[in-house]
Amino acid sequence: MNRFIDINADLGEGWGHYQIGDDDAMLSIVSSANVACGFHGGDFNTMAHTFAEARRKGVTIGAHPGFPDLWGFGRRIIPFSLPEIERIVAYQVGAARSMAAYAGHELAYVKTHGALGNLTEKEPEVAHAILNALKAVAPDLPVMAIALSHLETIGRERGMTVLSEIFADRAYTEDGHLVSRKEKGAVLHDADFAATRAVRMIQAGAIETVSGRLLPTRIDSICVHGDNAEAVDIARKVRTQLEEAGFTIRHGTGVQV
Repeated sequence: MNRFIDINADLGEGWGHYQIGDDDAMLSIVSSANVACGFHGGDFNTMAHTFAEARRKGVTIGAHPGFPDLWGFGRRIIPFSLPEIERIVAYQVGAARSMAAYAGHELAYVKTHGALGNLTEKEPEVAHAILNALKAVAPDLPVMAIALSHLETIGRERGMTVLSEIFADRAYTEDGHLVSRKEKGAVLHDADFAATRAVRMIQAGAIETVSGRLLPTRIDSICVHGDNAEAVDIARKVRTQLEEAGFTIRHGTGVQV
């Protein structure tokens, strides 16, 4: 029985003089950092700094491409064509890979951000577009996909390495999708509740819906959003409770309990 689990966070999302979240604190807690690639957040300086700090702290890094939407933080759906989505992803992965090399680190996976990632829960053609981009420019990199999404299912069907992800600080609908951020209670802010629920989901190998229903799924990683005001507290308590439950925190494929 493997008792390993990855804790990831979306980081490097500030740009210029605008800082979002406490990246340095989060990098002392998580085992993987999904670093913004300049479209929904981040810039060349922020990327270089975040990659270098991750390397210094022994944190695995991934590219975190999203829609080109600084104003909406990548959380608005923009009606790009499927070929345009392919190029959006390819461009950002290339930028991240170059800046990671510049910082002396190396990308280990790709995870889509915000609205782009959320579309892969319900739109298989978007999942295919993202996978097409990765097949073209980074076939060696695993994709981190939302558990129970089309990206997860199609990625495995296409022979790619897929890391299945759940969220510590997001609520789930009864069909296992993320509750829309437009709805009350979609984002969790109670660190104790989020941590306890995270351990419960991982031990059960299932997503817990708002009603308490458990939907079985593979879980390789659990995310804490870096821009949540309670992010550091949630991440710290998630890690502490997982370690107390006997889990080793590390990046990689598969917790199986």
